[in-house]
Amino acid sequence: QVQLVESGGGLVQAGGSLRLSCAASGLTFITYSMGWFRQVPGKERDFVAAINWSGGRTEYADSMKGRFAISRDNAKNTVYLQMNMLEPEDTAVYYCAARASRVLGSDYYYTRSYNYWGQGTQVTVSS
Repeated sequence: QVQLVESGGGLVQAGGSLRLSCAASGLTFITYSMGWFRQVPGKERDFVAAINWSGGRTEYADSMKGRFAISRDNAKNTVYLQMNMLEPEDTAVYYCAARASRVLGSDYYYTRSYNYWGQGTQVTVSS
């Protein structure tokens, strides 16, 4: 049974930082690309960042470039999202996702490209 468990969310002031973690189990982690998405109530789930199996390729949504960094530790079956210079607009539930492909391809920003999802972790940025 595949499980993705996010942690590290919380309340932070604008300009602050958080690091999210996503621990994967029940899958062969190195055969999966990983992604982070976020969602606010009443809106669609939006792409944040993605990483291929080795960490050699990363992709970001435009508004996250330079502020967020995705990384992975294949020895720990864990993917991370370092979030810096947080803004109130970053407030959302953040979801980790796994895609059954080593490569990101060209459709990494679609939710439909991912096979498994975590339960989400709330990030709240106060002004």
